[in-house]
Parts: sequence; C-alpha cells; structure tokens
Amino acid sequence: MVLARIARLSAVLLLALAALVVPAATATAVTATDVSVNGTATGRTFDGVGAISGGGGNSRLLRDYPPEQQAQLLDYLFKPGYGAAVQLLKLEIGGDANSTDGAEPSHEHVRGQVNCDAGYEFWLGEQAVARNPGIKLVALPWAAPGWIGGGNFWSQDMIDYDISWLGCAKQHGLTVSYLGGWNEKGHNTAWYKDLRTSLDANGYGSVQIVGDDTDWGTADDMLSDPAFGKAVGMVGAHYPCGYLSDATSCASSANAVATGKPLWASEFGSQDQDSGAQLLIRSVTRGYLDGQMTGFMNWPIIAALYPNLPFNTVGLATANSPWSGAYQLGKNLWATAQVTQFTQPGWKFLTGSASGYLGGDRANGSYISLKSGNGTDYSTIYETTSATSAQTVNVQVSGGLGTGAVHVWSSDLGSANQADYFVKQADVTPQNGSYSLTLQPGRVYSVTTTTGQGKGTATAPAEHGLALPYSDNFDGNTTGTEAKYFSDMQGAFESRPCADGRAGQCLQQVAPVKPIEWQGDSDAYGLIGDLAWRDYSVAVDVDLQQSGTVTLLGRANTQNRPQNRQAAYQLRLDERGAWSIAKNDSNGELTTLASGTTGAPGLNSWHRVGLSFSGDDITATLDGATLGTAADSSFPAGQAGFGVAGYQTDLFDNLSVAAAPPGNHSGVLKGLESGICADVPKVSDQNGTAIALWDCNGGVNQQWTATPAGQLMVYGTKCLDGTDPAAARIQDCTGAAAQKWDLKADGTVVNGGSGQCLAASGTAPADGLGTASCTGAPNQGWARSPAPSMLQGRASGRCADVPAGDSTPGVRPTLWECHHGSNQEWTSTATNQLTVFGNRCLDVVGGGTADGTPLQISECTGVAAQQWRVRSDGAVVNVASGQCLDAEGGGTADSTPLVVSGCTGSASQQWTRA
Repeated sequence: MVLARIARLSAVLLLALAALVVPAATATAVTATDVSVNGTATGRTFDGVGAISGGGGNSRLLRDYPPEQQAQLLDYLFKPGYGAAVQLLKLEIGGDANSTDGAEPSHEHVRGQVNCDAGYEFWLGEQAVARNPGIKLVALPWAAPGWIGGGNFWSQDMIDYDISWLGCAKQHGLTVSYLGGWNEKGHNTAWYKDLRTSLDANGYGSVQIVGDDTDWGTADDMLSDPAFGKAVGMVGAHYPCGYLSDATSCASSANAVATGKPLWASEFGSQDQDSGAQLLIRSVTRGYLDGQMTGFMNWPIIAALYPNLPFNTVGLATANSPWSGAYQLGKNLWATAQVTQFTQPGWKFLTGSASGYLGGDRANGSYISLKSGNGTDYSTIYETTSATSAQTVNVQVSGGLGTGAVHVWSSDLGSANQADYFVKQADVTPQNGSYSLTLQPGRVYSVTTTTGQGKGTATAPAEHGLALPYSDNFDGNTTGTEAKYFSDMQGAFESRPCADGRAGQCLQQVAPVKPIEWQGDSDAYGLIGDLAWRDYSVAVDVDLQQSGTVTLLGRANTQNRPQNRQAAYQLRLDERGAWSIAKNDSNGELTTLASGTTGAPGLNSWHRVGLSFSGDDITATLDGATLGTAADSSFPAGQAGFGVAGYQTDLFDNLSVAAAPPGNHSGVLKGLESGICADVPKVSDQNGTAIALWDCNGGVNQQWTATPAGQLMVYGTKCLDGTDPAAARIQDCTGAAAQKWDLKADGTVVNGGSGQCLAASGTAPADGLGTASCTGAPNQGWARSPAPSMLQGRASGRCADVPAGDSTPGVRPTLWECHHGSNQEWTSTATNQLTVFGNRCLDVVGGGTADGTPLQISECTGVAAQQWRVRSDGAVVNVASGQCLDAEGGGTADSTPLVVSGCTGSASQQWTRA
C-alpha cells in the first residue's frame, strides 16, 4: 500500500517531500500506519492545553523582570503564533501559606479587608488576556487565611472568599471560566453544592466548577449523588499518567467517562523544562486516547523563582535572574506549541483511525486529530517520542475536510539545539485526498490546514549576579504590594505605611494568624538576593508590633520541602533582648551557635539588626553594637532574608546588603569523579608531602581552608602547592603564585601559577593529585560542602525513598516516584555517609557483601557499611564491600527495594543527583 500511494505522487511532490515521504527503496524498513481523517467521525470537544501559575510562588520573579525581557517572556507564554500560546491558565487563589515554592498572598488577610491588587496573579491574568483574549482562566486555592471558617476550609467562609476573589478578578477585567475546590485535598460534596448555589446567586452562573482531585474519585460521587453531579461542570484529576512518570499510559475511569462531563488532566507535569517535553506531549495525546481527557494543564507555567527552591527548572521556561533579564526557554514550551498553535478550544477530536497509536503499538508513538469549528480545517499531532526508528503514516482525508495543502511543523525533542524546535517543514499537497509522511523518532509533528503559526525570535541577555551593595527602603512601593525581588516563603510581606514615628513605606508581615496550610508550617519569612553572595553584611530596621521574635537570614541556600527546611544562618531577637545566632539546615534542624541577652528592644520602637559573614566568621549586631560571634563552615554563600518566628505583624525598613571583608572558608575537597576526598596521608605535616585521594573521614588532614589570599591551607600553617604538576604537595605558606588557587563555581580548582586545574590521577584511595590543563574532565571536579539532593535512578526515573517518611531505624529504602520530600533528600557528608532526615544513614543490613543484600536506614555510627562514594559516573559505591547501590532485580517500579550488588555499570546502578 505504501508503494502504491507513493507511485501516485507527482514528480514535483516527490521533490518537495524528499525529507518526509518514504522512498520506495527503503519503504520495507519503515513501519506504516493508515490514518483516515474523516470529518464526520467526531468525538469529544477539546478544551485546551494550558499551564498553572501557583502552587506556589513559581511566577513570582517574572513581575520583577526588566520590561523588555518581561514582555518577551509573556509573549513566549501567551501570544498566539509566537510560542506556547497556552489556551488555559490556572491562577492560584492565594492564602498566605507556602504551596510549594513560596506563599501566594491573600487578597483578604483579615476578614473584610479586601485588597484586589495583592500579589501578581491578577497582573499575570491581565497580561495573558491582553495577548490572547480567547484564553480561558481557571482559579483554584491551595491554602487559605487562618480566619476562614475558624480553620475549616470546607466552610461558607471559603465560598465567600472565593467569590470575593472572583470580584477582584472582575475589577481587573478578567473573566474566570472555571473554579476548583481545594488543591489535592479531596472533595466535599456538600460544599461543592453550596458553592454552585452561591455562584449562581452572586452573578457567576457562567463559572463552571471543576471537581478537582488527585484521582477520579470525584466522578464516583457524581454518579451516586445527582445534585453533586449537576453542580460539577468538569471532572479533573491530577497526574493521571502518573506523577513524574514516563506517561506511556494515561487512563481515567469508567465512572469518569460515564458522567458525560469533560475530563481534565487538571494538573500534570512537574518536569524539568527540557527533560519533561516528551512526557508532556505524551500526556496530551495519550490522555485523550486512553482516558478521553480534553483539557490539560502543566504545572507550572514558568520557573520564575529562586534557584535554591524545589522544582527550580520545572515549567515551560526558567526565569530566575530578574536583575540580569536572563531566561531560558524549555523544550516544554515548544512541545506545548505543537498543540496550541494548531488547535483551539471548541474543536472536536476525530475518532476512528484519525487518532490512535502508530502501528497499533504504544512503543511507536501516538497521534490525535482535531477538527475546527469551520468544518474544513483540521490538525493532526503525532508524537514519536518512544519510537526507535522512522515510520510512515498514509493519510486519507474525507468527510468535508479540506484536501488542499497541509503544513508540517516539527520539534526534535532529542536535540539540545533551540534551532531544532518548532521548525516548519515542506508543505504537502494531497493527491485525491491522500498523502504519506515519514516520521522520525524522538519528535513531535503537527500537520495542519491552518496558518498563522510562528516561532518567536527574541533572545535573552547573558546572566550576571546581583551586584553589591544592594538596598531598598521600600518607599517606592504602593501600599499593599510586594517588594522588589523579595519572595514570600511563608506568611505575607506587603508594603504598608511605617509606624511609630517613621514616615514613608515599610514592609510588614500582614498574615496575623497561622493560615490553613497546604504543606507544612514554618515561621513567616521571605528571601531576597543572589545565591552567589558570599562575604557580606545584611541589615534591616525592625519594629516589633507584638511580643515575639524577629529573624534575619543570611547565606540562605538549599530549601527542601516544606519550607521550614531552609538552610540558612539566622539572627533571632525578641522584644526582651534574648538573641541567638542559629543555623537551620535543610532537614529543618535548628542549631544554636551563640546566644545571650542584651538590653530589651521592646515593642513599637525601631532598631537595626545585622549579620555579617567573613569566611567562617559570623557576627551579629543590634543598633551597630556587636551582640556576639560564631564560627561555622556549613554555608559558604547564599541569599538574605527576614521574617518573624510565628505570625506577628512586625515592620521592616531600610534593607541593605553590602560586601564584607573576605575571610577563611574551610571545607573538604571531595572529588566528583571518585566520591572521596583530598587527603594528606598519615596526617603528615612535613613539607613536600604529596596529597592523595582517601575516603572522607572529616579529619584535620582533609580540611582545606580557602583564605582571602587564595591559598588552600591545611593544619593552619601548610599550603597546597602546585609547583610540581605530577604531584600536588603541602609546603609552608609563602604567598607564591603556585600556592594560590581559584575555586570556580563549576567545581574546578585552578592554580594561580600555572593556570592548570587540580586533577586526580585515579578514583581509588591513595591515587595521587596533580595539575593538568583545564578540560572540565570529571577528575577535575571538586565539591566543597555537603549538599542534599535526590538520588534518581537513570533506569527507572524514580528516586531512592524512605517509605512513608518513616525515620525509624531499620526501615528499608525503595524506589518511588520523585517528589522532593525530605524522605528523598540524601546528603553526601564530609565523612562519606549518605544521610536522610539529618541523622539517619544509608546502611547495608548486617554489613553484608553478597549480591542482593538489602539496605536500611540506621543511626549513624561511622562504620564502613554506612559509607558511600557518590561518583560522577553515576555509581554509588559502598566503602565496606565495594558493591554498588542497585535496584533489586534491576527493577524500575515503585516500591522496588534497594540493595547492593557487584558493580557492573548496569542502568539500574546509575544514579543522578537530581
């Protein structure tokens, strides 16, 4: 059949389709699928592909981008014929509590005090509608202010709150088409029915309710409760293809289909802007094929958030540097465009062989066809993301659809080159309504009779850091708005008139009680600035309005979920004068480094608090006088921030961040290739001793202090010397160029005399270190500080997980879908351990060495069975046995136990630090 169809093509058409048509000589090597696109065979109505702003704080920094780059990003997200052109935009109804990556501010912190200009969601909605008036807006709360229902979300207060938010949206010229219940917190049938009644009574009869839940259970209740079924306009489920799954199967349920209501993947995604693209397009095509889904919303729309937060590259684009204007467009954006630029909500899916699996096999890929409301235009979206070879589709068009030229656009999702995304191919002219195309693997194709598609050409400037000094007196802010670059993590910080004798504007924490939270509680605080800030002083004026504690943060870096796991140093001060310098780690453990009592600041008066960092030295001040000092090397760099311990409505003013004198930074040098440390053998302090790799033990002979002079010092008197390229040695510190080293952000350590990089000669203990030309090779990469991250299996895509977050010693870790929870955050320590929950070590049961020996978490004792070399080649090697971390039987499914087995380099033994 393939050859017969090709024979009918004219010579001109063959020339035009050289890259698309199956050549006769190779046709037998290509799988063929017959596709009948019949305009009379219509199915469900398409509701659109869109994305979510919220859940939470993921759009925050977009508001602070320079106007030119902000407009470019907004065009790429919303403008038809330019980029993603999203058709649905879900906005969070803020509730003053962290809902993943920040706290979205409420429009009504206190009952009856409504501020319709709060936050940035209304602004984003305005920008979206201005670019695409046909976009449909969706609203959904994740959290709520604490006054709602006396702490009960499912209350009339919450219904009234939602309606008040809709009123604010109307003030901004926004028409909200869809409203959900409570994100991922189940559904309350009585509440939904009351919501429908209240919407109708308040003039929002056209707003359809989305029965939004984590699964299709809403549909079960809709069938058993007709009044509930009538109230709900569409049934939504989150991650119907599986959370962080490969999205090969995307079923709904028989009851969901039986409701007769539109079915939505009302949240899916949560994937990196590039690696998630194949999964994104499969979720759309297979969501319809497997589950009759017609609406799709990717979480989130953009990663416009600080890069130390969870999910910091997840979305359609990444924009985390507002001061530079730099941004990156993801493959997710172009995968979305391959649907949205070729369809419109209201189109009809076409059934029969117009939509299906290529060759009847999921492994080959999938496709969907949709028909325009004008009855003649149509588009077919093909994805070959799981295919391994080229294949042909033989298309027959009928049923009143246009048989003129079709336009072909494609994106190579396996490419890292932006030029390979959303590329227009040669047009195809059917003969007697028939044509054939060759589809290459790893791609998405859009074949359409429509026009108007396009690919934006704007480019971002280069990224640079936020220069010091930096300051903000907040006087330029309108009351009720957020401060530039300041991102709420919990609570709500808004510009308000200053008090207690001070004129101008201040920043105030305005959530007076604990909110109804979506994820765990924490102090109310916010972050600002650059993760590269290293040696600096941060200070802010504070006015305590109630009894309690204010907090000033410095060197804030990794944040794990929930937000109380924010790694940072803190100055904590209460109205009585009790103060402390504390360290909060990414497991949420607060350690006091220094403390004392000073004169009581009292309430309703202004005082200036400060923290200064010079190397490992930390100094806390109050009104210019030193409160105390501490020394700690845990956090060498990070952002600033401030807040309160609890939810006091304290005021802040005159934030300043300025460079401080550099100081000594201590830490290990852990080889990224070997997973072990630079060591002075036998704790020798003799000049000329050659250093070597050794298992990390935290000893003084592995502690390398980077000095302001650029030296790497050990024992306080000896410097690492790079004179001999064959062997780096310790020598008395002289200030020579060969004893100076530049610790680069990419992990290389560059010698000041030769310009060469510190390099390991191997990966085993006792292998020597020298210098070599800087090539970026794995043996030239070094880490200074322990950093928590997930261990994601390359074979499974799943993460090493402690089931149910149970920290009891003896619990056996398994594979599980990655979710950034604390039970998946593993820290490779300076003593070679892999810790979770801050104080539990990954341990080989019984110290066993046999293949298949299971693992457990245990109290950390320092034994070799609890020590692991985390290597850049993906292997995680146990020090005691030399065996590798593995999934039992090479399994890839959730709940697969983790074991050790002989290191073979198999895919199940390959792990990435996600």
